[in-house]
Amino acid sequence: MNQKLSIIIPAYNEEKTIQKVLKTVASVELIGGFEKEIIVVNDCSKDSTEHQIFTFKAQRPDVQVAYFKHDVNQGKGAALHTGIRHATGTYVVIQDADLEYDPQEFNILLQPIVDGYADVVFGSRFMGGKAHRILFFWHSIGNKILTFLSNMFSNLNLTDMETCYKMFRTDMVKALDLKEKRFGFEPEVTVKISRIPNIRIYEVGVSYYGRTYAEGKKINWKDGFRAIYCILRYGLFK
Repeated sequence: MNQKLSIIIPAYNEEKTIQKVLKTVASVELIGGFEKEIIVVNDCSKDSTEHQIFTFKAQRPDVQVAYFKHDVNQGKGAALHTGIRHATGTYVVIQDADLEYDPQEFNILLQPIVDGYADVVFGSRFMGGKAHRILFFWHSIGNKILTFLSNMFSNLNLTDMETCYKMFRTDMVKALDLKEKRFGFEPEVTVKISRIPNIRIYEVGVSYYGRTYAEGKKINWKDGFRAIYCILRYGLFK
C-alpha cells in the first residue's frame, strides 16, 4: 500500500509566487512510492492569491489541490492548524508559498523516513553543502539564540528550530494540542513533538533562497520575542 505525503502550503498575499510553488510541488516525484496531497490554506489574502490558485487549478485539473480559506487573517500557525486538521497523508510537510525553500528537496527529508529511521525530520539551513542566500546577520544570530533556547527545553540538538521544512508523522502532529496562531508555531510544535515517548527526530541539510523585506519577507523582531515567550511557556509548563 502506497503512503501519502500531505504538503501544507499556508499563503498570505503571495500572488507573485503561489502559482510557481504549486507548479514546482506538482512536478516533484517522491521516493519510496509516496503519493502527494496538496493542501493550500489562504489566510485571508488581500491580493490576487486566491485568483492565482484558482487559475492554477483550472489550468491543471490533473493536479488535486485541496483549498481552504480563512474569513479573517489569523496567522501562519492558524493556517497550518487548518492544513494539519484536513491532512489525510501518512506524513505532512510544511511548504511556504514564497519559494524560499525548494520543493524538489522533499525527498531529502523523506529519505530517513523511507529508510525506517525517522518519525520527524527537520530541514536545516545551517548544515550540509546546499545553496544558501546570504542576507541578514542579526537574523542569523537571532535564529541561533532561539534554537539554543529551544534545545535547552526540548533536550534536542537541532541546528535550525525555526526552519519552515518540518516533516511529521501525521498521527503524531495531529495528537498535539497546538495553540500558537502565528510564528510561535515553530517553537511550540518543536517542544511538544519532542515530548512524545520514543520519538525519532532527524535533521538534514536543505538549501535556502531567502527573501528581503522588499521582496515580501514577513517575519520581524516582534516575532522573535514571541518565539522566546513560546519557548519559555511551552518549555517550562507541560
